[in-house]
Amino acid sequence: MAKRPAKRAPRKKSGKPIPWLKVVLIAFAAGLIAFFTLMQTVRMGVFGELPSEEELGNIRHEEATLVLAADGTIIGKLFAEDRTNVHYEDLPPHLINALVSTEDARFFSHQGVDGRSYVRVFFRTLLGRDRSGGGGSTISQQIIKNLYGRDDHGLLTIPVNKMKEALVAQRLERVLSKNDVLVLYFNSVPFGENTYGIESAAQRFFGRPAKRLAIQEAAVLVGMLKANTTYNPRLHPKASKGRRDQVLELMHERGHLTRAETDSLRALPLQLRYTGGDAMDLYGYFTHQVDQEAQRILKDLAKKSGTTYDLRKDGLRIHTTLDTELQHAAHDAVHEHLATMQPKLDRELRAAGARKAWEKRNAKRGGKRWKSDEQLVREVYDHEGRRLDTLTYRDSLWHYRRLLNGAVLMMEPSSGAVRAWVGGNDHRFLPYDLVQARRQVASTIKPVVYAAALERGLHPCTYLDNEQKSYAEFDGWTPDNFDKDSVGGEVAMWHALARSMNRPTVDLYFRTGVDTLQQVMKGLGLPTKDVDKPAMALGATEVSLRELVPAYGAFAMGGKRVAPQLITRITDAAGKVLYKAKAPKGVQAISANSAADLIAMLRRAVDQGTGAALRSRFGLTGPYAGKTGTSQDYSDAWFVACTPGLVVGAWVGAFSPEVHFNSALGTGGSLALPIVGRTLRTVEASSALRKKYVREFTVPEEHTIDLDCEARRQPGALERLIEEAFGPRRPRERDTTNTERRNIFDRLFKKKE
Repeated sequence: MAKRPAKRAPRKKSGKPIPWLKVVLIAFAAGLIAFFTLMQTVRMGVFGELPSEEELGNIRHEEATLVLAADGTIIGKLFAEDRTNVHYEDLPPHLINALVSTEDARFFSHQGVDGRSYVRVFFRTLLGRDRSGGGGSTISQQIIKNLYGRDDHGLLTIPVNKMKEALVAQRLERVLSKNDVLVLYFNSVPFGENTYGIESAAQRFFGRPAKRLAIQEAAVLVGMLKANTTYNPRLHPKASKGRRDQVLELMHERGHLTRAETDSLRALPLQLRYTGGDAMDLYGYFTHQVDQEAQRILKDLAKKSGTTYDLRKDGLRIHTTLDTELQHAAHDAVHEHLATMQPKLDRELRAAGARKAWEKRNAKRGGKRWKSDEQLVREVYDHEGRRLDTLTYRDSLWHYRRLLNGAVLMMEPSSGAVRAWVGGNDHRFLPYDLVQARRQVASTIKPVVYAAALERGLHPCTYLDNEQKSYAEFDGWTPDNFDKDSVGGEVAMWHALARSMNRPTVDLYFRTGVDTLQQVMKGLGLPTKDVDKPAMALGATEVSLRELVPAYGAFAMGGKRVAPQLITRITDAAGKVLYKAKAPKGVQAISANSAADLIAMLRRAVDQGTGAALRSRFGLTGPYAGKTGTSQDYSDAWFVACTPGLVVGAWVGAFSPEVHFNSALGTGGSLALPIVGRTLRTVEASSALRKKYVREFTVPEEHTIDLDCEARRQPGALERLIEEAFGPRRPRERDTTNTERRNIFDRLFKKKE
């Protein structure tokens, strides 16, 4: 009989169903309690003190000080952070529309916090993982983040910082109007490249103030706010244009642009006028000098008024004398000319084995880096610009050692206004300012010696000894003419200067006397430490362009020397004048008659002497006086030219005097004069510049310039005999009679020279 299957044990009844709704409600309540508890602790300052309404109402940003050219162009900035603040009136409506459409669509309806945005972020961004949904921060919250940053609070970092920003944003909007909030935002938002605020960004990327931004330009800058490096239009133009077009679409969706306007603007290419740090490097040497001078001015103001200003934070405006057209002309002239001369110097250095000799001298003292000579990719400067190159350590040292450097200073002699200042090749790579550097001045000092002689009573037609002499009292020093002129005899003073002759200049030095020369040099603002050495008359003394150019300015302005002036006034950001420069007072260094005679001689140097290339090579037609200079072994090349409207001085050489040409390519006429020639050719090509700067010389009414005498003559035998017996001729009062017939008898009977 079959067994019956065993009975299964009855199932136990399950418990009560889980009350999910209750769990959710409890969790929600716990979350709310935790949220409000955390909010209260944040409000109480447990995670850091929150800014008060009073503090928020007094927010003041650091602002870059602007350096402005004579025409108002921004040529430099002095800053801790590159920021230029704007007012609400400076913000075009389409810029505001772009910002609100993109960053905070309900900006004008909320009170600092937008709850609907948080709901969108929760469901779309967090749950739906759609990053295009954007963040929930309002414009006011972004301001707080930009101004105060975010602290690290471990696992609570994000919620605590968000709560801080929300609480402070609400306080902010209780003390500031919506317009003020917008201004605060636009003045504080970062655009990368150490640039803060819409004004600085507009100037940097589009070369114009914010109030003149076009719609598509405003969209580019607003688009950068999402990620200022990713959407940097200079670094990533394709990504920037795509982001710009998104901003334009959002403006259309918010009703600020029609469909046709949006499509038309999106079709435009991305066009920049980038004027960032690179663009202002052109003025770097000048800006540095302005910085130094402005600090001295502000220090004096603080002593007088007790009010102090921070040059890098207070947004001052420094108005200067610089002419941007002349600055560009001088800068281009330096780089174009040196780019053609550098290969020629390199060939001479290679032929002379200069690098090998240099490395041999430095082998023992070079140090670890010298010995390892590591090869790296380096950014270097040469006359073609900046470039990346693979160089060893020694390569990089030699690269800059053999490099020709040029400096130019241009000044308006009547006012002292500095119109151009090129202190070297590249301020970022080679910051040492060669306008300030004292170098062997060579023959450009000769006009000073001749000016002193004129003051002593000599005349342009006074004849000077051109015989070769040895001076036993100066260690047998035997100066010779640069061009080895061995004709001897005597030469007229004007001819000796026009041809830059050495023998007659030394004769003139002794006839003038140290005391007179020292007095004239002091009046011209030149160093006098070598005045008692006759070699100084040939340029064996060190002078800078900053000292030399005003001296030539005195020659052009009837003997009155005016010190260089860089700053005309300083104002605060609102335009209040803090400092206004006084009209410079000139110093009468030499008489107007002496200056007129000297200029006449220097004009001959340009028309038929060492400066004649200004006419023949560069085709200049204006009235110019000038002088070349070439130091020992071609280490320094100089040329200075002037009219009553402008003095232009140029120097060329390597940093080390050991590096130089070994041929006539290293003369002032070959190295420095072409820079001045190119610059003045630009001036003459512009009717406005020519009218402003190229002026005729004036001569005192009672004075007659007399250069009507033979360039050379041979003294008679009796005159030479008396010269040997009684010593060199001494200067006497000037005579305006015909000097062609002067001879020994004039001197015996004390007639004037």
